[in-house]
Amino acid sequence: MDFNIDERKIKILQAIIHDYIITGEPVGSRTIAKKYDLGVSSATIRNEMSDLEELGLIEQLHTSSGRKPSDKGYRLYVDKLIELPKLTPEEELRIKTQLINEALYEVDKIVRKAILLLSELTKLTCVVKTPSVRNSSIKVIQLLAIDNNSILAVIMTQNGMINNNLIRVNKSINNEMLQKVSNFLNSKLANLTIQDINLKVINELKSGLKGYEDIFDAIITALYDALDKADNSEVYYEGAANIFNYPEYNDVEKARQFLSLVDNKDLLGRLFNITPEVSSINSNIVTISIGKENIIEDARDCSIISATYSLGREPLGTIGVIGPTRMQYSKVISLLTQLVGILNKNIGQIYFDDR
Repeated sequence: MDFNIDERKIKILQAIIHDYIITGEPVGSRTIAKKYDLGVSSATIRNEMSDLEELGLIEQLHTSSGRKPSDKGYRLYVDKLIELPKLTPEEELRIKTQLINEALYEVDKIVRKAILLLSELTKLTCVVKTPSVRNSSIKVIQLLAIDNNSILAVIMTQNGMINNNLIRVNKSINNEMLQKVSNFLNSKLANLTIQDINLKVINELKSGLKGYEDIFDAIITALYDALDKADNSEVYYEGAANIFNYPEYNDVEKARQFLSLVDNKDLLGRLFNITPEVSSINSNIVTISIGKENIIEDARDCSIISATYSLGREPLGTIGVIGPTRMQYSKVISLLTQLVGILNKNIGQIYFDDR
């Protein structure tokens, strides 16, 4: 999107966007002249605002009202004009400590914790799409003795998902024997998907685990639970009530529409799967869709900022926020990129620690 506009118009547009994000009220030329030291009169600002309106960067709701940014105005702002603030020491510490404390848990539990934290920090509704496990392959299987007749089976997939299963056995078994069984299972199952576990593989498992039929039965059940528990990725959200922090959602119908949208996991998943515009900001790739760029009708008054969390270079899922188009883009982007960086590090720690 290219607009050939001079520096003065850019400063006025930035002032309108900044003021509207903070107040939610249409901005007039007098307000800009008083609050922002632009060195020009309100009459000059009014003329420049007329030009910005003709360019489609701002809009006027009523003849006598001030202006508000349009979707195009926000797009120009996030693509070309935005300046990202540094997080406060308190915000950085909170992200690091709260996510590090989750580092020993499963990936899906960490990302659930991450959206709760992001919701609290941004005061917005936060969403995560977890990895789809249907086509994921087995990375490693580990068997650990809990007591003489109980085994913990830990199955990790290539996308970092972990599935824990408690197996009851009829005969006493020690860790040395379990290590041999684990080695056998990994030799037969590593890098296989659920579609690859055919009759031949099952017969090889049966033969190799002769005398340990209870382990065989439990492992097969656990594998299907780990690899076939969902056809699609799961979608979770936190902080839906944060929308009431914005006065425009005091309108009952508008609030109902938003809450219905975030409670519809199919629609929410589609919104967080679409990347109409991608902005490269500080070498971090975030996806920002604004207003009418969203494909879902009920999201046309919303903006979505999201990023991909990953294991190394392998994308796992999407995490981000949804809220009104006048959200504080710069702050949200700073928080999201910092959180995703630490999230990726912790996912990598879980993965490599369990190899």
